[in-house]
Amino acid sequence: MSDSHTSHGFGRLLVAVYAVFALSASARSLYQLATHAEDAPFAYSLSALAALVYVVATYALGTNRQRLASWTIGFELVGVLAVGLLTLLDPELFPDATVWSLFGIQYAFVPLVLPLVGLWWVYRHRIAGQD
Repeated sequence: MSDSHTSHGFGRLLVAVYAVFALSASARSLYQLATHAEDAPFAYSLSALAALVYVVATYALGTNRQRLASWTIGFELVGVLAVGLLTLLDPELFPDATVWSLFGIQYAFVPLVLPLVGLWWVYRHRIAGQD
């Protein structure tokens, strides 16, 4: 495995963090949708989307699929920013929180920071792979 592999070194920690978020967001959204989907269908659907994004990002980073990782993590960043802003501007859309609500406040803002770190890591390894 070369140093330009996204799961090498610090990338292992990044993949692990993404995996934890994939598992927790998946469990949360499945529980929400299975038990009380009618209470907040929009919020719970966004939780499921976030879970899918974390699963794909984990896979992409762990298998060095840099283009897929870039697109997925970029989508994640847009999602966190959009949902975070929407929860501030129109809280009625979100009668229950999602992982991305208020920019990930329930998760110590890790959902806001994680895509920035992820994109930096992929970009860093794209450049290293070109040498």
